Amino acid sequence: MDLKEQAILGDAIGAHWYYRAKTAAVARMLRGLQPTELLDVGAGSGFFARSLLQASPVATATCVDPGYDDEHDELVSGKPLRFRREVARSAADLVLMMDVIEHVDDDVGLVRTYVEKVPRGARFLVTVPAFQALWSAHDVFLEHRRRYTLRGVEAVLRRAGLWVERGCYFYGALLPLAAVTRLLGRLRRDAEPRSQMQPMGRIANAALWWVCRAELPLFRANRAAGLTAMVLAAKP
Repeated sequence: MDLKEQAILGDAIGAHWYYRAKTAAVARMLRGLQPTELLDVGAGSGFFARSLLQASPVATATCVDPGYDDEHDELVSGKPLRFRREVARSAADLVLMMDVIEHVDDDVGLVRTYVEKVPRGARFLVTVPAFQALWSAHDVFLEHRRRYTLRGVEAVLRRAGLWVERGCYFYGALLPLAAVTRLLGRLRRDAEPRSQMQPMGRIANAALWWVCRAELPLFRANRAAGLTAMVLAAKP
């Protein structure tokens, strides 16, 4: 999760439709699994690590991000949460890479680095922004290098040494609206880079959450289109 978006949304981030929906999607992607130790790579504020500590069997979590000013430990629901700039090895059986690999030039190399740090059988849950055609000032603001197709991110994970279990798109129902919005933004060539993740009014926020919630029961079968590509993979 990007620290820039945390700074924009502040303490209300958990109620924002985007993060509320993505948290629910993560839970569905992990349904049937019983992870106990989490490694959250490029974790930013640790939003998703905290969510899993609160609402899953995960008993301990480590957030890794070279951007941290300091390293420290916290307790979330009585469970340890560590913040580290780097880790040499990890016993994690679940690795999160939530909107991370699009920030680096060598995406395969980044994933492979963490594949080598964790034991066999560890699952990787990876999300990325979808479709280069949706590139906008939002991507520039967040310092993205690229956007992906689902097949493209699956290929990255395979090249890094992972076995892909399932992949899908999410926020499919919002794709037409996002496409129009970004096309209009592209026509304004003087538009400054800025995040589209902004605080919203209660009614608009509730409406967008309702749209995403309606998509949740079926999204794991969606290999057609969406704003986010999400892949669950495992280390053989």
